[in-house]
Amino acid sequence: MPIYEVDIEGQIHPWDHDTITVPELRTLGGYGPDQQMIEVDLQDNTEQVLAEDAVVELKPGKGFAKKVQFKRG
Repeated sequence: MPIYEVDIEGQIHPWDHDTITVPELRTLGGYGPDQQMIEVDLQDNTEQVLAEDAVVELKPGKGFAKKVQFKRG
C-alpha cells in the first residue's frame, strides 16, 4: 500500500490510506474538534472550507497530482 503525505500548515504527515476525514486531519494536526479545516490548492492558491463530514481523496506521486495543503480555519 502506498504511503501518502498530508501537508497540514507546512508540516508533512505520512498517511497510509487514499482518503482522510476532517476529524483525522484534526488529529494529525493536533487541533481540537472546534477547529474548522480548510483545503488549500497550492497551484492556484484557492481555499475551500471542508464540511465536518467531508472525506478527502488523496493522490499519490509527486508532480502528477494536485498539490493540496490543509490548515485550520
